[in-house]
Amino acid sequence: MTATSQFVTTPGTTAAADRLSAAARDHLWMHFTRHSTYDDGGEVPVIVRGEGPYIWDAQGRRYLDGLSGLFVVQAGHGRAELAEAAARQATELAFFPLWSYAHPTAITLAERLAAAAPGDLNRVFFTTGGGEAVETAWKLAKQYFKLVGKPMKHKVISRAVAYHGTPQGALSITGIPAAKMPFEPLVPGAHKAPNTNFYRAPEHGDDPEAFGRWAADQIEIAIEMEGADSVAAVFLEPVQNSGGCFPPPPGYFARVREICDRHDVLLVSDEVICAFGRLGETFACDRYGYVPDMITCAKGLTSGYSPIGAMIASDRLFGPFRRGDNSFAHGYTFGGHPVSAAVAMANLDLFEREDLNGNVRRNEGAFRRTLEGLLDLPIVGDVRGDGYFYGIELVKDKATKATFDDDEAERLLRGFLSKALFDNGLYCRADDRGDPVVQLAPPLTCDQSHFDEIEQILRSVLTEAWQQL
Repeated sequence: MTATSQFVTTPGTTAAADRLSAAARDHLWMHFTRHSTYDDGGEVPVIVRGEGPYIWDAQGRRYLDGLSGLFVVQAGHGRAELAEAAARQATELAFFPLWSYAHPTAITLAERLAAAAPGDLNRVFFTTGGGEAVETAWKLAKQYFKLVGKPMKHKVISRAVAYHGTPQGALSITGIPAAKMPFEPLVPGAHKAPNTNFYRAPEHGDDPEAFGRWAADQIEIAIEMEGADSVAAVFLEPVQNSGGCFPPPPGYFARVREICDRHDVLLVSDEVICAFGRLGETFACDRYGYVPDMITCAKGLTSGYSPIGAMIASDRLFGPFRRGDNSFAHGYTFGGHPVSAAVAMANLDLFEREDLNGNVRRNEGAFRRTLEGLLDLPIVGDVRGDGYFYGIELVKDKATKATFDDDEAERLLRGFLSKALFDNGLYCRADDRGDPVVQLAPPLTCDQSHFDEIEQILRSVLTEAWQQL
């Protein structure tokens, strides 16, 4: 392989790196990880430092962070002002819960998010992450309809292959069978409709608007199949992550909004990945011109410098909780943590000062064009996404769009691509939740030089992958 010139090696780190890797093998239970990979003493990648769009491992090797950690580090690594905001807040008030009390950082952050949210989404319920925000939204939908005299409305509709989190309720909403089967039975009442993968919709030809109408209408069919009197909410990501960055077809969300209004079903915009600049807007629903009843968000709110999430609800949904002895009997110890809220405020200040949303809007076309240059490779079937959020679908026959079978995908993604991309200096995601894809979501500070670096590494590794096939 040739794309290794970007490695920077720090002498004398091998022994310490080996010790860290061994300790990880012996004691650390890593998330979504096949630990058998390391049974024979294989090296656990240990990331020790970050600066801007780059990360370094314990061996001193440098990588371009093409996934922003996990769609999180919007402002890039090594931002001293965010660490300093955390330290100042921890010195003043390190912790206090929001259980019938409040503290200034949660108040000011809630006010700021409400001001940025569309429509009448003015009430902010803090969590510690995205899955908890999704869990909160479903629970609110259920209780809201009970309080307004529609107690049978409790089911939810989401999309095939979509990922919405790991808590039991959020996992039910998730549309990835393999992610759910080990933990079933889950919370009942979650049903699925087709997603917006236009690349795999040949019956609609070259008419994305017709496809958008069809895909939205499938949500209405799902609601009617379950009975509108039993359906509480529809959960949709603005751009669906799992499966490889499916953007909405033209008119899709306007039609979904009409369908939800017609059947008195709440529309939840799951923006855990898409909010805070990933698509060039503070809230991604604004990019596609729809106003949901709830937004769930997390990740980029602090650029990953401290954990926080939120469910933002409309005034209408909060209305019943203003009256009598009603309360939302739900919460998290660390929801709205003072330190995390202070970091979020500093991060939003940084967004405004450096115009990170504007940087995405100005450069997203160049990012797309750079990645679309890979379409000349025989293994690249589709490049799709928006903003700084793209998926590259891999195929074994471009003419027929034939995908890889399970064994081939295993050998391609886990047997070669994931390690080869990392070894060549690019941290990103090679995944097959759906069809095999490579996903990219670099920090929002990136420019053409970083796009070119990503493209060069991908070109080298994907060319070798095709030769191995």
